[in-house]
Amino acid sequence: MYAAITGVGGYVPDYVLTNDELSRMVDTNDEWIMSHVGIKERRILKGEGVGSSEMGALAVKQLLEKTGVGADEIELVICATTTPDHVFPNCGSMICDKVGIKNAFAFDLSIACCGFLTAMETASSFIQSGRYKKVIVVCAEKMSSITDYTDRSTCPLFGDGSAAVLLEPNNEYGWMDAEIHTDGSGGQFLKLPAGGSAYPATEETVRDHMHYLWQKGPTVYKFAVTHMADVSASIMERNHLRSEDVNWFIPHQANLRIIDAAVNRINVPYDKVLINIQRYGNTSGATIALCLWDFEKRLKKGDNIVMAAFGAGFSWAGAYMKWAYDPR
Repeated sequence: MYAAITGVGGYVPDYVLTNDELSRMVDTNDEWIMSHVGIKERRILKGEGVGSSEMGALAVKQLLEKTGVGADEIELVICATTTPDHVFPNCGSMICDKVGIKNAFAFDLSIACCGFLTAMETASSFIQSGRYKKVIVVCAEKMSSITDYTDRSTCPLFGDGSAAVLLEPNNEYGWMDAEIHTDGSGGQFLKLPAGGSAYPATEETVRDHMHYLWQKGPTVYKFAVTHMADVSASIMERNHLRSEDVNWFIPHQANLRIIDAAVNRINVPYDKVLINIQRYGNTSGATIALCLWDFEKRLKKGDNIVMAAFGAGFSWAGAYMKWAYDPR
């Protein structure tokens, strides 16, 4: 038994933050951003008191409408997010409340850019247990809430967005395999320095911008290029997939140069690579799910899809899925 995706929903905010607008905020420009990371614009969630659950709920609502599944049929909701509305209650439970899901239990996973692949592997285990027939994985990230718009090295990278998938049992298609790794020694190079139990918010932590994402860019880039490329190749080798067997490759949308390295490693033609980083930027754990939503009409039943991601932790993951339905 496999856990098959039977529908995809998504949401990105209306507000578009362009490179030209960013260049008026910090010392950067469109040419530098495009040449270094490949991002043209990103979506930003505006409004007081709205967080990741707002976007997640809109993605789940669209998903339910597209699939014709009732909210009361959902048994489990797994929310992958690095930017929950609150420390608690969890973001998943807030999404359930906003869309009227009353017969499910919900929990959050926090593993940054590997969020979707890790949540899918977790959901697959619940489906394979035989106890759950309808599971939602939703990824929702308000990265603008932890982005320092005075730091030109990080503020061009991130955007906001959410996507959700419905998983159901299938005997032929679905989630075939995943390979997930963690190296905790990399945590010091990519982190949110304050706001947790070690460094709660104080006047000093706010003053020193410690509640914004911080990274040592060259170190992160080096690890990402190597590990995302390697795990892409490894998941194909484990499943005896040649480049010609792969219909689609979906890499985490963090940096176009990192994507290039992974594509070259597995030798998949670029017309088989799904990329939307130029429009949304890095939405952390939501990027791969947003690609599925963006390109759903291209996917056909039986397509072999390979995915790979790298993020904070350090964590990196590769996965192989057989798509379960034709374009609607």
